[in-house]
Formats: sequence, structure tokens, C-alpha cells
Amino acid sequence: MIKVVAKANYYEDKVEDVVNLYEELVKETRKEDGCISYSLFKDTKDPSILTMIEEWESQEALDLHIKSSHFTTIVPIISKFRKSSELNIYELVL
Repeated sequence: MIKVVAKANYYEDKVEDVVNLYEELVKETRKEDGCISYSLFKDTKDPSILTMIEEWESQEALDLHIKSSHFTTIVPIISKFRKSSELNIYELVL
């Protein structure tokens, strides 16, 4: 199992736009083979920080997701509204 934690800080006046874009991405991604979970979270202390937490059956499933049309279309738009980001990919150990 692979877990992805993608955290980003967005421009405050663009958070609503970003969430709307993520809505389509989440909807389409959850239909993908190998997607266990795919959810967007908002920081409770700073609403401009959004974190996508994903679980995938395998690295291969994640690789296919990154090449999907919805990912390659929506993510570049979302990235324009980011101040900063951090991406961590984890492999299940125990």
C-alpha cells in the first residue's frame, strides 16, 4: 500500500476556487482502479492550508493516476493558486 500526503498553502482569496477544482478531481480519482481513498482536508487553524491524503493499492496505481486526464488537466490549474507545497509518499512498513 502507498499513502500520499500532499499539503499546500494557497492564496486566501483562491481557496474556494481550489476546493471547487478539487471536487472534480476527487470525484474522478475515486473511480480509478487501485484507489483505496482520496480525500481533501482543511487545516483547522489555517483554512488556506489544504491537504490531500491518498491511499493506493500500489505504486503502479499511483503512477497511472498521475498520468490520468483529470489529473493532468486539473492539477496544473490548482498549482497556480499555491504559495507553497510539500509532497510525501509513504510505503506501508507494518
